[in-house]
Amino acid sequence: MSIKRPIILVTNDDGVTAPGLHRLVEALPDEADIYVVAPDGPRSAQSSALTMTNPLRIHRHPEMEADGRSEHWMSVNGTPVDCVKLAVHTILPCQPDVCLAGINHGSNAGNSIIYSGTMGAVMETCTLGIPSVGYSLLDHSMQADFSKTIPLIKEITRKVIANGLPDHICLNVNFPADTDIHGVKVVAAAQSHWTDEYKEYTDPAGNKFYLITGTLINDNPGDDGTDLYWLPRNYATIVPVTPDQSRPDMITYIKDILSV
Repeated sequence: MSIKRPIILVTNDDGVTAPGLHRLVEALPDEADIYVVAPDGPRSAQSSALTMTNPLRIHRHPEMEADGRSEHWMSVNGTPVDCVKLAVHTILPCQPDVCLAGINHGSNAGNSIIYSGTMGAVMETCTLGIPSVGYSLLDHSMQADFSKTIPLIKEITRKVIANGLPDHICLNVNFPADTDIHGVKVVAAAQSHWTDEYKEYTDPAGNKFYLITGTLINDNPGDDGTDLYWLPRNYATIVPVTPDQSRPDMITYIKDILSV
């Protein structure tokens, strides 16, 4: 009696050549069929964006596939959500057992999840009933050291494959950088906001232009039930997330104030 090999879909928003993506794939079990479908270049802060007017093209990368493992590497000239939608509907032989995104170069803690292409892909596959996890390291460098995240990634991934996740729930996992990780906390995303979001520059012709910048501010820095509290204390954080952004608990209140 043969044992079914798990099918793992992997993507990111930093592009198919990003070191974090390759470290994530290296951490996955040899007994899985791994399909990497990632953007052909950086697509950070794409959230759940789709490509609507440009044709999407899939490019195979056999040179990235490790010998002795069932790996299939592809890139797409679109967003992270384009990648997972194409993978599920066009590339994979059947629906994957799990979708993983990352390892993202940079934090997706607090309200960064709103903008994250990594977590946009995760929430997309979550809506399809696929257990999905996004992994991020608090280091934007392409030379970031992911080694301390690998044992936890292996453990979390193994347990999600074995046990699944509740319906309509995916995970946003963040790791502190350049430190020994003291443990793991399952918490809420911190209430936070960005300040000083655009910086003004002048080009050689004297025309003004703007580049996004800013600092993430934790609105409740003393709240020990949140990711932004524990990450600076060298703990990894896991935030359960749902793509459903509606608030059924507010229906009666809204009816009353609008008299409908």
